[in-house]
Amino acid sequence: MLLALGATAIVILALLWEVVVPALERRLQRRRARRRRIVAAGYDPGRERRAEQRARALLKSCVNAEEWEMYRDLGFLRVWGASGEGPGGHSAGGSVAGAPYAYLIYPHKPIVAFIPQTGSLLSEYCIEFLDRTLDDARLPESDDVLAKWMALTGDERRVIAQANMHLPGRQVDPRQVRRDLWRLGRWERERLRRQGRHAGSVGSR
Repeated sequence: MLLALGATAIVILALLWEVVVPALERRLQRRRARRRRIVAAGYDPGRERRAEQRARALLKSCVNAEEWEMYRDLGFLRVWGASGEGPGGHSAGGSVAGAPYAYLIYPHKPIVAFIPQTGSLLSEYCIEFLDRTLDDARLPESDDVLAKWMALTGDERRVIAQANMHLPGRQVDPRQVRRDLWRLGRWERERLRRQGRHAGSVGSR
């Protein structure tokens, strides 16, 4: 008796499986197709490109010439640590070269703190700025960089206190950061050489 009931239950489950699974698959396919249509309808490459162009123009007007050239050439910004206690308890020595720590600002990635003298990575600070006018959409890349730059240069201590801090490597590959620090060092040396040549040519006139 029990064997017959078990066999019947297995048959019923098999029939239900044959009926229910295809229906679920069709529903999921319709849902994915509807989502793709919504995304495709809402994404305008031209609008995104124009927004990024405006964001780059605004960033250029806010940062100094060296910072703009750095972002234009390398795709990130460096901000020196300001006064007060910085990441890992390091005491800052001013917002100029020679400060005991600094930050790299990437578009839509955590802020990375590091020691300029050694290249040692200290921590990542996850902070996100959203465009409230576009239903919480992400800012254009250059607007995101500018927002982080303004926050760090305006009130570094508040940014560090409110951000989610993680050890290096949580979201940004440490190998990428070290490559970027190497690129930054080479870029600065080349920039100094160009400035030296320009100053020499001007002085010889």
